[in-house]
Amino acid sequence: MTIPEKMKGVFKTEPGYDKMDFLELDVPKAEDDKVLIKVAFTGICGSDIHTFKGEYNNPSTPVVLGHEFAGQVVAVGDNVTKVKVGDRVTSETTFETSTDIYTHAKQYNLALWRKGIGTQQNGSMAKYVLAREESIHHLPDSLSYEGAAMTEPLACCVHAMYQKSQLTLHDKIIIMGPGPIGLFLLQIAKHIGAFVIMTGITQDADRLAFAKELGADVVVDTMKEDLAEIVHKYTDGYGVDKAYDASGAAPAVNQVLPLIKKRGRFVQVGLFAKKYVELDTESIIQREIEYVGCRSQNPFDWPIAIHLLDSGAININKMITKKFPLEEWREAFESVMGGKEFKVMIESNPGEF
Repeated sequence: MTIPEKMKGVFKTEPGYDKMDFLELDVPKAEDDKVLIKVAFTGICGSDIHTFKGEYNNPSTPVVLGHEFAGQVVAVGDNVTKVKVGDRVTSETTFETSTDIYTHAKQYNLALWRKGIGTQQNGSMAKYVLAREESIHHLPDSLSYEGAAMTEPLACCVHAMYQKSQLTLHDKIIIMGPGPIGLFLLQIAKHIGAFVIMTGITQDADRLAFAKELGADVVVDTMKEDLAEIVHKYTDGYGVDKAYDASGAAPAVNQVLPLIKKRGRFVQVGLFAKKYVELDTESIIQREIEYVGCRSQNPFDWPIAIHLLDSGAININKMITKKFPLEEWREAFESVMGGKEFKVMIESNPGEF
């Protein structure tokens, strides 16, 4: 297999709104513990949209975006022992970390210093991407590349529901925001067996209808319906056991906080556009609510996410609503920002897998 010396990638060139370009760069070399992957598909993440809009300061510019991906291994470094050329894989986003107590526990999402793919290290919105061997996960033959490209966001949702809240089939929950993350959370919750109320606003009508199709027990347009009345109806007035915010909208959070059962748990999954927001601290204190931050994912979440995708617990075909070739990356971003799509994929090497 011949690997070219050059390729083009989708760059965030500098901070600010847009500041994006499709530029040439060197194809990286697979050395030491590194693995070179020929990218099949990359999903556009909400954080990529925040980056496009200049609302997310984590990326070190210039950098190629893309961290939700899958593809085939085309080269490995001399120290790689468990991955070989030809393997079908996906990868965690961790590329390098500091040596600290979090890294020792493999909680790479909390490392004191971390270099992430698509944020500080060139990502997968290109023909090829470099990853470290430890971050690689092999794919079942039955799982498609486009399905596997959703492993990373799904792993974030696994992290929220398995590690950060220990969701059970006895729980009654609210999920706020019927975007891709909210819909992933919904499907995990229904796979576990929980009772789910999914909320959105009027412009989310199509997504709320889709959430109902995916198994939501109740969907609520909070601009037209009385959420408190509905929650009390289904919880005997006590409130839901747990709530998950996938909207990143403070008004939605504040609407739900007083509807959580006393000593219940709130998990913040979505990113706020601003660092500081006003929250209903009275409800948190008076109801003894555990307000839990949930950052990204770690290695323990990935095998579960891959299993959920491969087993059919996640409706891959309905979640992916549009695909664009790499060269049409801007149209892909615009389609996500248009708010009508569920999951949009960028295809780096069409027809080559």
